[in-house]
Amino acid sequence: MITLTHLATILSAGLVVGLLFGALSAAMTLGIALGAYIVWQGWNLARLLQWVASPRNQTLPIALGRWGIAFDRLSRFAREELQTRQEMQAELGRVRAAVHRMPDSLVVLDRWNQVEWHNRPAEELLGIVGLRRPIQHFVRDPEFSAWLDQGASAALELSLPQHPGRRHVMRMFSSDQTHRLLIAHDVTEQRRLDAMRRDFVANVSHEIRTPLTVISGFVETMLDIEVDQDSRRRFLDSILQQSHTMRRLIEDLLVLAKLEHDMDLAEDGPVKVYQLLSTLVNDATALSDGRHRITLTLEGPAQVRANSMELQTAVRNLLTNAVRYTPEGGEIEVNWSQHGNEGLISVRDSGIGIGAEHLPRLTERFYRVDRSRSRDSGGTGLGLAIVKHSLQRHQASLEISSRLGAGSTFTIRWPASRMIKEATSPPQAQTQENN
Repeated sequence: MITLTHLATILSAGLVVGLLFGALSAAMTLGIALGAYIVWQGWNLARLLQWVASPRNQTLPIALGRWGIAFDRLSRFAREELQTRQEMQAELGRVRAAVHRMPDSLVVLDRWNQVEWHNRPAEELLGIVGLRRPIQHFVRDPEFSAWLDQGASAALELSLPQHPGRRHVMRMFSSDQTHRLLIAHDVTEQRRLDAMRRDFVANVSHEIRTPLTVISGFVETMLDIEVDQDSRRRFLDSILQQSHTMRRLIEDLLVLAKLEHDMDLAEDGPVKVYQLLSTLVNDATALSDGRHRITLTLEGPAQVRANSMELQTAVRNLLTNAVRYTPEGGEIEVNWSQHGNEGLISVRDSGIGIGAEHLPRLTERFYRVDRSRSRDSGGTGLGLAIVKHSLQRHQASLEISSRLGAGSTFTIRWPASRMIKEATSPPQAQTQENN
């Protein structure tokens, strides 16, 4: 459509041509001007079409008049569109990176259960390689295939052949009418914790039931029949002993719960190791009542950085176990030394020893090698679990070595970061022997 501006431009061009070439007629002059205008418009249109054919590989042309205004507006629109596209690509990249870092496996399936997309954990967990292949090619499990055929409406828990011993939960979600999202989540640790909770409740119930049965049995006997003074005394002693067992069990449970839930050390500071170990060895000697030969050797630094009460609890449990499970006339050696940058507190006894099959589980709650012997000795089955958690809060570890009939050695390996260097030369080694 030719506007008044366009017409004025044509007439002006024709007038100029007419003045330059007076011999030409007015009609011919107007025709030449109109042709020149059409050529100009066609040239600009051709440049625009060329840019539209590949806008990302070339810049907009430069023009005059209204073509220049149009090109400027298109150029501004193209820049805004490019910026928006770059921002969307950056956001999509961040989303993809986050999805690939997720611990769960994500797989997008089409209506035929073929893989259209997956994140990296799906490659490791499900072994997915490539796209446009049925998910059953990677998860070769009859239970999984039946679950898909039945609509996958509920969650499915199974053990994958490529990850034996692990448990995974599969869930399917519909994203639209043609695609579904498969999520695989590892629940092995959760199931282990659930089993531990069930075992814990069962063990606590069992440990409490035994002394309660003894107490209730003696009380019922004393209520139902007349007993002499000696029998009454014996019954009351048994009741008192069982009540002490229940109290120790409750106290150990409270200590263990505090250690498990309070991850931050309280009142962490210098601890005088020599004084602490000497006190604990004296307590162990009193508990032994002369039945064992107990020695203490101090060769390491005089101080470490720790929570005094927790370190004391850990060493006391090791010493108490040594006294309980070492026959009369046996030896118990306590040693504090430094190897490299680490400190070692070792408690060695000449007791009955422990079979190799039991060593990995000794620090589990309520785990006992011999339940009847442990209960007779007054143990609650929580001592070594308390030791383990106390040391973990100090970045320390417990090492156990033992052989049946040859005694046991429990070694606390104290980290270098918690060793306090002596300002002067270290003290001379000291050895204390108690009988």
